[in-house]
Amino acid sequence: MDQVGRIIETPACVAEGADWLARAEPRFADALSRTGPLPLRRRRDGFEALLSAIVSQQVSVASADAIWARLKAARLTGPRKVLWATEADLRACGLSRQKIRYAKALAEARLDYAALRTAPEEEVIETLVTVPGIGRWTAEIYAMFSLGRADVFAPGDLALQESVRMLFELDGRPSEKALREMACAWSPWRGVAARLLWAYFRVAKSREGIR
Repeated sequence: MDQVGRIIETPACVAEGADWLARAEPRFADALSRTGPLPLRRRRDGFEALLSAIVSQQVSVASADAIWARLKAARLTGPRKVLWATEADLRACGLSRQKIRYAKALAEARLDYAALRTAPEEEVIETLVTVPGIGRWTAEIYAMFSLGRADVFAPGDLALQESVRMLFELDGRPSEKALREMACAWSPWRGVAARLLWAYFRVAKSREGIR
């Protein structure tokens, strides 16, 4: 577990990280005064969590929620069900042709989800991105929410970029590379910094930036 680092398991873990961030960065303290306590955002790991992340790619939170609800209603969120489903079945739930291909590739990949729980962050990401349709953003979201990694960040996320632009009063959204470098200062609680920035986005924009 030493290779894995801190795991976020309870709201107390998130609160500990938020307190650390507020002491380290005054802007985070100001943001917390507006957001209140941050959500835990822990999810189960496994196939369903990754399929949900694929559904969320490049669509609004509302659209992703609607598609996911249809998949759940059709009982098409398990690997065997996805493999056996026709393209028409999956398209009726709202999946694009590309995401249907990704969903079936994920089902065929037969990932060792139990092994990922104790693998170092970069090994988790390297394993996941070998599956078609899973990029670094999806892998980082999985590491944060499903594996509870406290020091994982997702700098390619547009809501995080926009939240940083607003909170730090930047002229424009930082690039993925620039935000990754900026987030180094928030270690070992980058996963909590992400939760705070998503919460700040919700307060500032009156809409969710992440499912």
